[in-house]
Amino acid sequence: MERIPILRMGDFLLVTIQVDMHDRVALALQDDLTNRIVKNHARGVLIDISALDIVDSFIGRTLANIASMARILDAQTVLVGMQPAVAITLVELGISLPNIRTALNVEKGVSLLRAEVENNIMERDANYDI
Repeated sequence: MERIPILRMGDFLLVTIQVDMHDRVALALQDDLTNRIVKNHARGVLIDISALDIVDSFIGRTLANIASMARILDAQTVLVGMQPAVAITLVELGISLPNIRTALNVEKGVSLLRAEVENNIMERDANYDI
C-alpha cells in the first residue's frame, strides 16, 4: 500500500498528496499523521492537495477528521492548493471543513499557520494570567 510522506519543518508537519487518494491511503494518512503530531509535538499541519483533481465524500470527511484530530492534539491545520473543481465538489456534497483553514499555496499556508500558532500561544498565555 502506498504511504503519503510526512515531512517535518520545525514545529510543523508538511503533507503533499501526490497520489490518488483511495480510502485505505486516506485512513493510513490519518493514522500516520496523528501519530507524527504526537511524536514530534507538532504545532501545525500543512496539507497540500494541489495534485488532487477529484475528492469524494469519504476523502473530504477524512480531511475534516484529520483536522479535528490535529486540533484535539493542539495542532492547527491549513489546507493549500485546492483546485476549483474540488471546492465545488465539496460544497455540492455538503462537506464542510470546520477545523481547517485554507490558503492558495504553500507559502501563504505556512504564513497562515505561523500566525495561527502564534495567536493560540498568546491566547493560552493570556488565560494563565487570570
